[in-house]
Formats: sequence, structure tokens, C-alpha cells
Amino acid sequence: MALRGSCLCGGVRYEITGPLTGALNCHCSTCRKAHGAAFRSRARVEAADFRWLQGEDLVTYYESSPGNHRGFCRVCGTALLSRFDFDRSQYGIALGPLDDDPGLKPERHVFVGSKAPWHDITDDLPRFEGFPPRRD
Repeated sequence: MALRGSCLCGGVRYEITGPLTGALNCHCSTCRKAHGAAFRSRARVEAADFRWLQGEDLVTYYESSPGNHRGFCRVCGTALLSRFDFDRSQYGIALGPLDDDPGLKPERHVFVGSKAPWHDITDDLPRFEGFPPRRD
């Protein structure tokens, strides 16, 4: 069964047919600014398991750091995914735009060294000052 996602205005729709892995909450300043929130919840998906259903032409990419291209709807601004020059086989998927239950929850917090000073992390998930060790 496919997992569906869409943007706020409904112009962009996509589906994921494979598993999501490595769910986390990123507290870096770039994710905070891109999402307008204390952190970005995201997971990884194999690029081969991702398919645009509608509105791919509405997706604009911004290279927020070298090799990291963040895709968002140019109409409503919804942050959708990240593509990586260093690994074109996977995407980073923002969990917020998912329309269905992804079946997983974030397992850790990353870049807590630059978290918003007005936000307190109140769960017991592992915390990392920067990138976590690679898992999955």
C-alpha cells in the first residue's frame, strides 16, 4: 500500500511505495528556517520508491547547503523533500506533508547544539550535537 503526501494548497501530490527509514528531528538553523518551526521531522526513502502524482512542475529546489537541494511547492511554500548530490539514490522526506500514517516516529534529535533557545526537548530520544552516526 502506498503512502501519500501533498502540499498545503493541494497542487503537489506524491506517493511512496517503499519503507521510510531513519526518522529524526533536525534542530539545525537551516531546517528551522525552512520549516518555520523548532525542528524538522524527516525520514529517508529510496528515490526509486518515490513518485510524483501531480504538480511536479510546481516544485522548486533551493540549494540550502552544498549538494543539498530542498524541494518546496512554489505556490504555498510547503517543504516536501531534499535531494542530495552525494547520494541520488535516496531522498529526505519531510514528515509533515504526509497524508497517511508513515508507520514510524522520529528516533533521535540531531543538531541540538544549534536548537532554538526558546524550545525545550522534553522526550527521552537520543540527542546529537551534529550529524548522528549512520544507521539503517
